[in-house]
Amino acid sequence: MMDRKATIREIRTALKERSGKPWSVTGGKGTAWGWLTIDAPPARRTWSNRPLAHNPGGNLPGKENWEEYDTGKPDGCMSPDDRAELGRLLGLDGPVHDQGVSIPAGGDYWQEYIDRAEGRKPEKCGVPYWD
Repeated sequence: MMDRKATIREIRTALKERSGKPWSVTGGKGTAWGWLTIDAPPARRTWSNRPLAHNPGGNLPGKENWEEYDTGKPDGCMSPDDRAELGRLLGLDGPVHDQGVSIPAGGDYWQEYIDRAEGRKPEKCGVPYWD
């Protein structure tokens, strides 16, 4: 298996070189030790969601009942612009989730995202090993 620390460093470095700004690449803890997450750094994660006027108390599910907004406070979610940029940098079909990209444990997944971060089409993509 590839080295987790080296994988994190390679992805982080490649994304910064290609975008000109830092990205957070972290490894999981405990039973999620091998999983990685790519996200904006906490200082850039200032977005959140709030209920729309017709959704008092925020009890109605569904995207149409909520709006995204910039709180100005760190440790929230990624902005729409960061989500779109990270999706582009990784060669994905669209923006990523507002909490970033989760990469499963495993050398094939890690190599896939090193390739993506470096702007290459992955030679091999990770395949789920669970059901």
